[in-house]
Amino acid sequence: MTPWPERLGPAIPSLPDSRWMRFSRWAIRRSGWRLVGELPNLPRVVVIGAPHSSYWDGVWGLLMKSAMGLDLGVMIKREVLDGPLGPLVRHLGLIPIDRSAAMNVVDQMIERFRTHEKMWLGIAPEGTRKPVKQWKSGFLRIARAAGVPIVPIFIDYPTKTFTVGALIEPTGDTEADMVRIRAMFAGYQGKHRGA
Repeated sequence: MTPWPERLGPAIPSLPDSRWMRFSRWAIRRSGWRLVGELPNLPRVVVIGAPHSSYWDGVWGLLMKSAMGLDLGVMIKREVLDGPLGPLVRHLGLIPIDRSAAMNVVDQMIERFRTHEKMWLGIAPEGTRKPVKQWKSGFLRIARAAGVPIVPIFIDYPTKTFTVGALIEPTGDTEADMVRIRAMFAGYQGKHRGA
C-alpha cells in the first residue's frame, strides 16, 4: 500500500498531520478497508459516494478521508449536530444541511465553491440510507453551476473498498447524466443493498 502522505496530489485540499489522522490510519489498516485508484489532483470537485445504506458508510468514509488527510467537506443532515456527536462532527469538517430549506442548499454550495480556491464537497446522491427509485440531482446542479467535475466513489462492502471512478463532466442534460452516472454504480454492494 502506498504511504498515506503520498496519496494526495499537491492541488488536493489537505489537512495537517494530527493524532486523529494517525488513529484513522491505524483503524483503517486494522479494519481491512482500502482505497482503490488515485484521487485526481484537482483543487475543486464534487465527490459522490454510493451505495449509501448504513450509518457505517459514514464511519468508514470519515476514517478513510481522515487517514489520507483529505480536506473533504461532506454534507450531512443538521440533526446530527444536535446530538452528542455534534462537537466531533463539526471538527471533522462535515457540512450541516437543513433539509427543510432544501431549495437553498444548492445555492449555498455553489457560493462556497465561488469563494474557495480549494474545495472538495462530498455528497450521497441518494440523499438517505433508505432505498430510493431516483437519486437527488443537487450534486449535478452544484457541479455544473460551479464548473467543477464529479468524482464517483464506489462503496463495496464485500471487498471492503472505496473505488475511485473516472471523472464525470456534467453535460447540462440532467436526466441523461443521471442515467449514465447511476449505471456506473451497478454491481457495487452497500452494507444492506446495492446502488
